[in-house]
Amino acid sequence: MGAQDEQVAIYERSGRVAGAAPRWLMRRDGLWHAASSVLVLSPDRESVYVHRRTDDKDVHPGMHDCCAGGVVAAGEEPDSTAQRELAEELGILDAPVRFLFRSVFDQGTVRYHAFLYEARWSGPIVHQPEEVADGWWMRIAELRARLADPAWPFVPDGRQFVEEWLSWRQDHD
Repeated sequence: MGAQDEQVAIYERSGRVAGAAPRWLMRRDGLWHAASSVLVLSPDRESVYVHRRTDDKDVHPGMHDCCAGGVVAAGEEPDSTAQRELAEELGILDAPVRFLFRSVFDQGTVRYHAFLYEARWSGPIVHQPEEVADGWWMRIAELRARLADPAWPFVPDGRQFVEEWLSWRQDHD
């Protein structure tokens, strides 16, 4: 079974799990689903790990992102997805993830319920070569400046979530 045949959790627009479908059908029909995204922060929380997606990713190839994340599989909880994606994409196996907030992304045929997390990390990062082309630490002030430039090729959902996180962070620090 290929990645596109993987069964993913399908959600109702309201946010409740409604069943499962193969990934290809979810993508083709723009079905509501869920995804977990993990911001990786330096221990002092002043830098974020930013990466560039591979040029053959199925969604937003070659663009920048600062979340390790992915679609919630059928029968999987968002917390487990966060840990799994952090390990798969960045090779971070034992960093605790902290749930921050839930959001919704709805643009064109990509619509999902997002579960946002953060993890602090100072150890090695090992990119999954199929998904991550390159990566580096970026100070939050520089990230803000880059996100203010609409021409910077940054994934649209990640842009939305980082902006929400920056606002959330002001209220929770």
